Amino acid sequence: MDARPQLIDALSALRDRVAAVRLPLPLPGAPRARQTRVELLAQLDDYLVPRLKDPDAPLLAVIGGSTGAGKSTLVNSLAGRKVSEAGVLRPTTRTPVLVCHPDDHHWFAGLRVLPELTRVWMPPAEEQGERDGPGRQGRTGNQPANEKALRIETASTLPRGLALLDAPDVDSLVVENRLLAAELICAADVWVMVTTASRYADAVPWHLLRTAKEYDATLITVLDRVPHQVVDEVSRQYAALLTKAGLGHVPRFTIPELPESAGAGNGLLPTTAVAPLLSWLAHRAQDPAARQQALGRTAGGVLASLDARMPELASAVAAQYAAAVRLTGAVEEAYEKQRERVREQLRAGAVLSGDARTRWRGYPRDSTAAELLDALVASLSALLQCAVAAADEQVHSAWRREPAAAAVTPHRRVDLEASERIGMAVRRWRRVLEEIAEEEVRGMERNAAPDAETVAALLATALLGGRRARGAGERLAERMGAQGALRLRDKGGELVSTSIDAVLHGERDRRLAPLDALEVTPEPQAELIAALSLLQKER
Repeated sequence: MDARPQLIDALSALRDRVAAVRLPLPLPGAPRARQTRVELLAQLDDYLVPRLKDPDAPLLAVIGGSTGAGKSTLVNSLAGRKVSEAGVLRPTTRTPVLVCHPDDHHWFAGLRVLPELTRVWMPPAEEQGERDGPGRQGRTGNQPANEKALRIETASTLPRGLALLDAPDVDSLVVENRLLAAELICAADVWVMVTTASRYADAVPWHLLRTAKEYDATLITVLDRVPHQVVDEVSRQYAALLTKAGLGHVPRFTIPELPESAGAGNGLLPTTAVAPLLSWLAHRAQDPAARQQALGRTAGGVLASLDARMPELASAVAAQYAAAVRLTGAVEEAYEKQRERVREQLRAGAVLSGDARTRWRGYPRDSTAAELLDALVASLSALLQCAVAAADEQVHSAWRREPAAAAVTPHRRVDLEASERIGMAVRRWRRVLEEIAEEEVRGMERNAAPDAETVAALLATALLGGRRARGAGERLAERMGAQGALRLRDKGGELVSTSIDAVLHGERDRRLAPLDALEVTPEPQAELIAALSLLQKER
């Protein structure tokens, strides 16, 4: 347990990489990966790192189990006084209670283990009203209902070097209690699984037992409230189940069902009922060899489990990134396809249709330059709106096949704001085009200079009309000269291209914004593997 600083640094670095993992996309396996991340952080923060940093800290035995298993009564009986509330109303244990010898209080009053829990403690009766502990890290009395807390108690009857933690029910109806119970178990040097004669075959205690086996944690079981008449039969059946599960070596303690009057009249079990269990725990806490074996097994088991759990987490991160790439690719492909389609339609003169074509045919006898420009702007806006709608429909069709798309909102139709944005962008294009025409006209001799609005209308028609607007280019050359018309078409052509790209890219980026906000990147996978490799090297 005397770990080198390099190993602790490697563990801390690995912990930071695990904390940085984000799994926002609802993929198959993502819930399990999120739970793995939570468990890894709990074991690293609450157990492994603090245990390796302080190998001499008291041995912490977490008493876990299902509702009504008698955990609080067992803790009270081991401590020799009432430190945790027990009763018939379930679930009783909401705020976890840690009890230790007074000389060991300093190990738990600070944030060495379970740093997310605010310390709360009740001083002895003669010290009521006086605060104990390190300032803001704890306080006397009750905590707010929404605050996660750990109540610290001391009992001089407990042996030095041993602390007991009464955890909430692992099958509590309150979700927060179940999550907290799992977090507390991850902080244990010794897992004490408590079940009863009527519930020893339930799924919940066996899930905990299998988890402890998976981590190779130091584990003991307590079969509580066993009627005298069936104690031998129940013990035999329970032992058979443990053996079948590969846990036959796990120490077992049986506590008979006793009337309250059999205790000291204060709800505690008789000393003889808990003496074997207390003796086992005290031996592990005070005998150097037994202590080393218990701590080394649990710490070693957690370390060894990282070899399998870290690659699983990295694989889940990779799956998230692969899904994000697919979602992004579907959007980019759809908008690129529509971009090429718009360019083809421009070359074919699709903008010069409908009202725009009517205005062009009537120009200049029946239509003014301003009216022709208005019609071209409306037609170009409609073309771009159709392109965006088609791209969104393709995106929706592709995303329907992706489970990860549930985390973002695909656009099933072009929203009203998109139409307004496109209209504003095309009107902005018109203003810039008119400015280009005005600048070119100003460079000509005043007597020979044509009307700038007429030049802008002819230029827009030539750029957007394709094969249908050959006459517009000829009329533009007549008014501006061949060189002037060529310059205008070069500038105008570049402006059309950049403006269309800006519209389509802008709408594409808006569709990608919810996905980009999730910040699903490939780096966490490589960082997890690199952190694990460094840890394996240091081990």
